[in-house]
Amino acid sequence: MPSMLDAVVVGAGPNGLTAAAELARRGFAVEVFEAAETVGGGARTEELTLPGFRHDPCSAVHPLGIGSPAFAAMPLARHGLEWLQPELSLAHPFPDGTAAVLSGSVGESAMSLGPRDAGAYRRLVAPYLGHWDSLAEDFLRTPWDGLPRHPYRWARFGFDAIQPATLLSRRFQGAKARGLFAGLAAHAIAPTTGLATGGVALLFALAAHANGWPVPRGGSQAVSDALASYLRELGGTIRTGAEVKRLDELPPARAYVFDTSPTALARIAGLGHAYRGYRYGASCFKIDYALSGPVPWASEEARRAGTVHIGPTAGEIDGALRAAVAGRDPSVPFLITAQPSLVDPSRAPEGRHVFWVYGHVPAGWEGDATEVIERQLERFAPGFRDLVLARAVAGPPQLAARNANYIGGDIACGAFAGLQTVIRPKLARVPYATVHPAVFLCSSATPPGPGVHGMSGHHAAKAVWRRLRTV
Repeated sequence: MPSMLDAVVVGAGPNGLTAAAELARRGFAVEVFEAAETVGGGARTEELTLPGFRHDPCSAVHPLGIGSPAFAAMPLARHGLEWLQPELSLAHPFPDGTAAVLSGSVGESAMSLGPRDAGAYRRLVAPYLGHWDSLAEDFLRTPWDGLPRHPYRWARFGFDAIQPATLLSRRFQGAKARGLFAGLAAHAIAPTTGLATGGVALLFALAAHANGWPVPRGGSQAVSDALASYLRELGGTIRTGAEVKRLDELPPARAYVFDTSPTALARIAGLGHAYRGYRYGASCFKIDYALSGPVPWASEEARRAGTVHIGPTAGEIDGALRAAVAGRDPSVPFLITAQPSLVDPSRAPEGRHVFWVYGHVPAGWEGDATEVIERQLERFAPGFRDLVLARAVAGPPQLAARNANYIGGDIACGAFAGLQTVIRPKLARVPYATVHPAVFLCSSATPPGPGVHGMSGHHAAKAVWRRLRTV
C-alpha cells in the first residue's frame, strides 16, 4: 500500500462506490470505509421476515439505474448485475378495476389514459423519445458543470421540468392521466405543487419508455455488490464495519470523499455550521411482506406490473404528501409498492412472494401506519391480508437507525422544496466541494439528487480528480 492514499471514501452506498471506482479507474489509490458490515447504503437486500424471503429494505426498482450514464460506463454485468424487466413498468389502478400504465410502448401507455388524454400524453413525451442518453447526461448533472451536450433539447426539457406537476398536468383532462402524473411526481416526496415536480414525473415516464423500470436479479444488493466487485478489480480496498467519527481516524490521503448527509460530513470533518441551512424532508413508513401468493389486485394490469402506485386521484396524492410535509398523521396514504418476485422467483420460496410498500409520514414520526396502509391495499387488492405470512415494518426512527444518511427518516437525504429543489446542498459552482480543499461530498444531497444511479458519485469524482491533478 502506498504511504499516502490518493482518496479515502466514507460510505459504501452506490454513490460512494461509484466515486471510488471512477477514481480507481483513473489510476488513483482508493480506500473505502463503511460503518455497516456490508456495502450497499440504500441498495441492500436482506432476509427481513422469514428464511428464504429476500427483501430490499430501501430501494427496489431502478429506472434511473439502468439508464445511468455512470453505470453504463462500467462493466457491471460482468460483475453480476442483471436487470429483469416486468411486463409493465408501472400500473396505477383505480377503484373501478381499470388502471393507467407505463410500459415500453408509448402507444399502450397513452391509450391507458383514455381517448381524451392519449394525444396529450404523446405530445408531451414526443420531443424526448429516443434521446434518453443525451437527456440523462444533461439532466443528471449540476447546471454549473459547463454547457449541456444538447443545449436546445436540454432547454426544452428544462422548461417542462421546472414546472410543478399540477401545472404540467393541466394539459390532461381526465382523472387517470392526472393521477398517473401525480404519482410519478410524488417520488420527490413533496407536494405536487412544488417547483420541478413536473420534471420528476416526466423523467420517470421517459425512463419507462427508454429502458423500463427493472429490478436487479437477486435484489438491490446486486447493484452494490457489482460496484464493489469492480472497484476491487481496479485495486481499490473496502473496509466494512468501520464507522468513522473524526477525520483524523482515517489514513492520510490527498482527498476525502463523503457519501454521507451534509450533517454527518460537517460533524466528522469539523466544518462547523457549513450546512446549517440545509433542510431535510418528510419520511416514510415502510413495510416488507412475505406473502403466500401474488397480490390479488382487482386490476389485471396491476398483476403484471413491477411497480404499483396507489393514489388513486391527483388530489388524494397531493393531500397525502401535504400531510406528511406538514407533520400530520397519515389517514389515506399514497402508496408506492413493488412486487419483484413476479419477475425474480429467486427472491422467495417456490410459490411465495415478497412485496414492498411505503407511504409518506412526517419526519421523525413514531406512530404505526400499518393499519392505514393495509386498509388502502385492501381497497385495491381485496383479500390481501389473508396472504400475509409475515411483515417487517420500519418507520422514520427505524429507517434513520438503519441508514445514518436518512436524517429523521428522510430517504432522499434532503427536502425537495424551494430553491433546494435545484440548488443542493448549497449555492456553489462545484456543489461537491467544501470549504476544506481536500474534503468532498458525493451523496444524494448533491446534484442530481436521490436515486440509485451513481451520478452524484460520478460528478464528485470528477471534481476530486481535477483537484488531484493540480496538487
